[in-house]
Amino acid sequence: SSGPYGTLHVAMEMFANSAGIKLLHVPFRGAGPALTAILGGTVQAIAAAPGTLKPQVDDGKLRVLGNCGAQRIASFPDVPTFQELGYKDVEMYIWAGLFAQSSLPAPIATRLREAMAQVMASPEVLKAFETSGSLVAYQDAPAFAQFVATDSKRLIAAVKKIGKVE
Repeated sequence: SSGPYGTLHVAMEMFANSAGIKLLHVPFRGAGPALTAILGGTVQAIAAAPGTLKPQVDDGKLRVLGNCGAQRIASFPDVPTFQELGYKDVEMYIWAGLFAQSSLPAPIATRLREAMAQVMASPEVLKAFETSGSLVAYQDAPAFAQFVATDSKRLIAAVKKIGKVE
């Protein structure tokens, strides 16, 4: 993984727990070294963002076994989700959001939300995400707040199952 309790570690542990198997956690100092390790045969599997893996998959160096999201993604349309494969507890997302202090004046918050929606709908940005193999799932504040709450519960449960990492 890219380090204890990071997205790559938690995703693999979600899968291991759902599959009823034990995996040896091998932490690296980031996704780059983890990718180098799998390409070099030091480790046999990693969890990573689509954009990180797509060039190696396209070159035939890696094979994607499953998608951690709830739905298939355009960059790997033939790759089933882990839920489709029967691992019902595997749902993990690598996401980013725009946050501000709660004291931010409402007109400024509204303007920031409008600007972000405009940026995320622009053809250039959509093309950049598509080229990298990443999914665009823009959500405005109310829907995003609900997503964060749901995702937080899922991640807290996964981290509790992992327990203390030695």
